[in-house]
Amino acid sequence: METSRQGRVLIVRIAREDKRNALNAEISAGIDDAMNQLEDDAELRCAVLTGGEQVFSAGADLAKGTGTPTPRGGYVGLIRRRRTKPLIAAVEGLALGGGVELVLCCDLVVASRGASFGLPEVKRGLMPDYGGAFRSARVLPVNVAREMLLTGTSLSAERAERLGFVNVLTENGGALAGALQLAEAICANAPLAVREALHVFDQEVNGDETQIWELSDAAHERLLTTNDVKEGIGAFFERRTPTWTGT
Repeated sequence: METSRQGRVLIVRIAREDKRNALNAEISAGIDDAMNQLEDDAELRCAVLTGGEQVFSAGADLAKGTGTPTPRGGYVGLIRRRRTKPLIAAVEGLALGGGVELVLCCDLVVASRGASFGLPEVKRGLMPDYGGAFRSARVLPVNVAREMLLTGTSLSAERAERLGFVNVLTENGGALAGALQLAEAICANAPLAVREALHVFDQEVNGDETQIWELSDAAHERLLTTNDVKEGIGAFFERRTPTWTGT
């Protein structure tokens, strides 16, 4: 992970490009540290979460996992975090699986024209277990979210912008600059008013997720015991088409 500051904005970069920015324990700890810094530093008003030029994040590291949940953020240091300051996603290239689920944790999304968003878990015998199975329907039309979940196909940034998921569409290479411009517009406003507005909005949109998390966790646990998940992950690493048995 890499962090830097631009004025009152914290820039958080996933920097594991040799592994397509796959989310492992070290990345999770880095995101958690950065989000704690954002929350605890009174000088910071907003943060931008970004990745590399070709890949935002290809999702969880299937070989090593994402590590244990953190006390304040849950998995990947962010998935179940309650924040009081705005977080903007700046997406270049691929955002897949857990990468999309990180984007769904953010308040605003800036993406370049070459970016895309996908939830391919069903191709591995799994389901999105970091909130994607229900949060996707909050930011996308229901049938589009359902299409992503059931087919595993990706959504282009241009279509995502038309559907209202992406706030700002930039040329390739311009997502971070676009996100910083949006962050500065936020920072120009009264910080306490921004926090209160964000809190009220989150209560309306997200509310209490306890019950839906229980359903999601139980479904994920059931899938982990199946032969299909072993086949799906094995086929992924062996670069072959899986043979599903429905068991």
